[in-house]
Formats: sequence, C-alpha cells, structure tokens
Amino acid sequence: MKGVPLTEELYKYITDTFIQEDDLLKQIVADAEAKNIPLIQVSPETGKLLGMFIKMIGAKNVLEIGTLTGYSTIWMARVLPPEGKVTTLELTKAHADEALSNYKKAGLDSRINLILGKAIESLDSLSGSSFDMVFIDADKENCVNYFNKVIDMVRPGGLIITDNTLRRGEVIDPNPGPGAMGIIAYNKLVAADSRVESLLVPIDDGITISIVK
Repeated sequence: MKGVPLTEELYKYITDTFIQEDDLLKQIVADAEAKNIPLIQVSPETGKLLGMFIKMIGAKNVLEIGTLTGYSTIWMARVLPPEGKVTTLELTKAHADEALSNYKKAGLDSRINLILGKAIESLDSLSGSSFDMVFIDADKENCVNYFNKVIDMVRPGGLIITDNTLRRGEVIDPNPGPGAMGIIAYNKLVAADSRVESLLVPIDDGITISIVK
C-alpha cells in the first residue's frame, strides 16, 4: 500500500493543525442535525481546500451543484474577491431556506445566488454563463450529466471538482449501488476526456479534480 494509512489520530493531527472551523460553521452542522437534515456536507478539510483552489486560480465566478444548508458555499464565498459570486443549485426547498438563512448569518448573502430546482434544468438556464470553478456535490447518478452540462461553461485553466468520488470504497465493490455506478462512470469519463486533466485525491471520501484545458 502506498502512502500512510489515515488513522483517527493522524486525521485529528491534520484538522487540529490546519483547519479553522469557526463557531458559525460548527453551528450550521449542529442546526442541520437538530432539524434532521442529512449530515452530508463536505468535511472541514474539503471546505478549506475548495477555498484554496479559488485563491490559487483567482476565481471570481463559482458554480456549486448541490447546496444542502450552505456549509461548502460559505467556505467558498468567504475567500472570493468583493466582486465574486457563487451560484449554487439546490433541489429541496427546506434545505435552500436553511442555506439562505445561513448566508445571512455569515454576511455573505450578497455574494451568493441560490437557484431552487432540478440541477439539470437549472444548468440549462445557465447555458452561456462562464465560471472559473465548478463544484459538483449532488446526486451521484447524474455526475456524468452534470459534467457534460458544465464543461463548456468553464474557462481554460478553470476547475471542475467533484466530491465523494471514492464513494466510501464502493467504487471497487463488485456489486456497486446506483450512486457508486454513477461515480465510477464519472471517474472513467474525466480520466479519459481530452478536454481536461484529472486526478482523484483521497481526501475525506475522495474528490476528483479536473483542470479544463
């Protein structure tokens, strides 16, 4: 096995040393749990990494597919320049309402545009838009469809980043479920697509990073 197995102790070392999850972000997670909203937001280290990518490529316009309660949106919106904007797509109204409330608490509602509805349809409405970075964290069965919708919206040198691309290890299961099958198809697609250069990074549940050529 290559690399160092990530034990709980090593994970705690990483987060204690490098991650500054403030009280607002912690409260967003606590509120979601209290309201029986699924705790499927990104990990703090993934949130910070998304923000670092935005800084590295000088992103101003970011698209997020899958809002949930806005945890990842806030990580990204916080590091944007004053003229920057995150457009985020959410299917479930209760989740969207919670996210909008969280954006106001964070003082970031002017930098975030939340579109409610099916992501595929919302992406059609955004056709012709241009983004520096896209973060895909919605239903895994549609990841290939999302990629095909956004690839022409991202500038050369921009990023398409997809979460949960190890799918809790199901990507090597002999009988993967529908979500894992969607991720397997997605990873295969972006690994071979000549329009991007991609790599799966084993942070948290895996993120696949694609640089648009």
